[in-house]
Amino acid sequence: MKRLRYDAVIIGGGAAGMAAALELDTSGFSCAIIEREDHLGGILMQCIHNGFGLHEFSEELTGPEFAERFIERVTKSKIEVYLNATVTGFTAGASAAGQDAACKELFCVSPAGVMQIRSRAVVLAMGCRERNRGNVRIPGSRPAGVYTAGFAQRLVNIEGFIPGREAVIIGSGDIGLIMARRMTWVGCKVKAVVEIMPYPAGLTRNIVQCLRDFGIPLYLSSMTTSIFGNDRVEGVEVSPMENGVVIPEKRFRIDCDTVLLSVGLVPENELSRAAGVELNGATGGPAADSSLMTNIDGVFACGNVLHVHDLVDWVTEESRRAGRYAAEWLQGRRPESQIRVKTGSNVRYVNPLRINPRRENQVYLRSLVVKNDAVLELRLDKRLIRSVKHKHVQPSEMINLKIDPKDFGGLNTGFDSCLEFSIN
Repeated sequence: MKRLRYDAVIIGGGAAGMAAALELDTSGFSCAIIEREDHLGGILMQCIHNGFGLHEFSEELTGPEFAERFIERVTKSKIEVYLNATVTGFTAGASAAGQDAACKELFCVSPAGVMQIRSRAVVLAMGCRERNRGNVRIPGSRPAGVYTAGFAQRLVNIEGFIPGREAVIIGSGDIGLIMARRMTWVGCKVKAVVEIMPYPAGLTRNIVQCLRDFGIPLYLSSMTTSIFGNDRVEGVEVSPMENGVVIPEKRFRIDCDTVLLSVGLVPENELSRAAGVELNGATGGPAADSSLMTNIDGVFACGNVLHVHDLVDWVTEESRRAGRYAAEWLQGRRPESQIRVKTGSNVRYVNPLRINPRRENQVYLRSLVVKNDAVLELRLDKRLIRSVKHKHVQPSEMINLKIDPKDFGGLNTGFDSCLEFSIN
């Protein structure tokens, strides 16, 4: 068994992992990226559409172009990269008592064999996975032709395989919307996108560019109540809903040979859970503080494994901070006392769960409602300290907010203080 040691190990070689690793390398610490695929870049490598990098690089790039910017930097750095390597075990302390209480230990398998890697810090950057049919429990038969949208994207963009000729997309997540356009381009007839909620789950720009521009129908407040077919998908049954209740007499059938599922993403946190990392029930990712550190000292999380982002630009921004905070931790700087954060009316979640009132904080949150002329209010122990106007908010578009010491106006903040976010 090969035994290795680094100051920090980053699990995941997508945009998040590379951004965090580069920050650690720049700070002078030895680090390694563990990536289970045979290439860096993660899911970006199959996203051949443009729209990436507007915030990060001030230009519009495809997914592979965005990834290549970071891959080139990683290649020129001192960062060690292990591809085709899967982390099978992760503990927050040395396996043998008394060796090194601050050590994190990982076991990896790769074509080169088993590796034992010890490090002082670990950055979790494993990304997320798609929900499948089992997660949403769509009734009906079990024919061939049912794919997640991301897998279909890989089939078309990487493998050069067209999944079908007539498709229905269930769910209006961004990957599904993008695949509606992509499938149309390769000659497939996309007959409908069916969304259970009364509003789209994807970004507004994708609704316009991927559906309206191609005349693809979008059925809101509609549930897919059955999938038909024996050997191959033959159609789906769609039932409109009113006030959250299915109206059976209004149901209709759409004939198709392919179904793509775009019904949400889930942070990839089996490894985190097994290591004892506390998870956030609202996001499915680790519960992190303002330094993006989890409940385990020296274990940080960033990107889609922490909470699902809508833009890779926000992933890299957050991950760069995670790498910087990990470097500070390795230098001996420990988190100061922080105050709790909680959700108020019309807010689905806020990340991180604790913030430091004595330094700048980057906060991310999602609305529970679709609303024009919305006002985001921040209340410290029920006292309004800041309000921010937004022309429009919706669940699919993440809200970014910087909070710094001046927002607290000299008010006393103790361990029991709580900052509440609400949208009115």
